[in-house]
Amino acid sequence: MAKYPVGIESRVQDISELLGIGVNDVRMVGIWEPNGIDKTTIAKAVYNSIAHEFECSCFLASVGENSVAPGGLVELQKIVLSEILGEKQLDWTHVDKGINVIKKRLSHKKVLLILDKVNQLDQLNKLVGGSDWFGLGSRIIITTRDKHLLTAHQVNLIYKVKELYFDEAFELFSWNAFRRNKLPDDYAKVATAIVHFAKGLPLALTIIGSLLCGRSIDQWKAALDDYKRVVDLEIQTLSK
Repeated sequence: MAKYPVGIESRVQDISELLGIGVNDVRMVGIWEPNGIDKTTIAKAVYNSIAHEFECSCFLASVGENSVAPGGLVELQKIVLSEILGEKQLDWTHVDKGINVIKKRLSHKKVLLILDKVNQLDQLNKLVGGSDWFGLGSRIIITTRDKHLLTAHQVNLIYKVKELYFDEAFELFSWNAFRRNKLPDDYAKVATAIVHFAKGLPLALTIIGSLLCGRSIDQWKAALDDYKRVVDLEIQTLSK
């Protein structure tokens, strides 16, 4: 989980409404955002809040990265079944065999399965091909930066992760920069400008806040001047 989980609870609530826990159907829900907002942290928070509602569950991390290696998708299939069924002796070498095993073993189980950082349609086809692969009440959550993957896989319930509102962004920056949720007045003015430049992106706020932690007000102002020069350069480049 995030060290400072600012703004996560409201986004988890939005996703929970799409999931409709308790409704006796099978749902696939996408968590999408193209600009690098941390979807993984939100997906983990959702997982932790609802996993107890299911017979069995699995959080499959870094799907895109882990599927690249030879036999990567087969290994991911085995991880899914191992986590959900608690079995270790799983023996197949071809992805099509894995599809048949997943469909046979999970089609009557109420499962929670999260596929994190998916970047190819084939990953969805081989790991969560259709709703009939899973028992009633199951929920499949997919995080990705590519919305087309979701629509191509007929995932109709898609949550676009919201950037942090200003108050949330300011609080997250404050926790990282000062280890508390409020700043001294002289720092707060500079922090306001820095937060505007970060555009509500949690990763940017976390990195900048951590870099400025323990620094003097003059160093904060110098950092702000650096950010302004970068933005001015981007504007000049785009206007040419």
